[in-house]
Amino acid sequence: MESLTINAEVRNLGIVNSFVLSRLENCGCKDHRTLMQIRLAVEEIFVNISSYAYDPSIGLAEVRCEVLQDPLRVIIQFLDGGKPFDPLGREDADISEDALLGRDGGLGILLVKETMDNVSYEYVNGKNILTIEKNL
Repeated sequence: MESLTINAEVRNLGIVNSFVLSRLENCGCKDHRTLMQIRLAVEEIFVNISSYAYDPSIGLAEVRCEVLQDPLRVIIQFLDGGKPFDPLGREDADISEDALLGRDGGLGILLVKETMDNVSYEYVNGKNILTIEKNL
């Protein structure tokens, strides 16, 4: 599994996206919809880590990416040493029209859960580890 360790700052999102997308391109993944879903999931997770994990300071985030065969799929892990937070432990956001008007957060993780084939969270040795998996 290849990894990238970087300051968890929103301005580094382009570097994170390039890291993940280049691994997908190297394995021949060219499906636009799949690539867009993965890119949006990566953005949502990395921006959340950047915005909340270490607030008000800045810490490191590690992004691990592995493309596996049979079946062809990508596994991406996000690790940070920030405040423990299980984004999967919350109830899914209500996406009814009335609820959306006053909504404060939760939609991004719902998007991740709906577009990825598997999403898991664990807190191990002082690190948040969020893993997403997408069949290619």
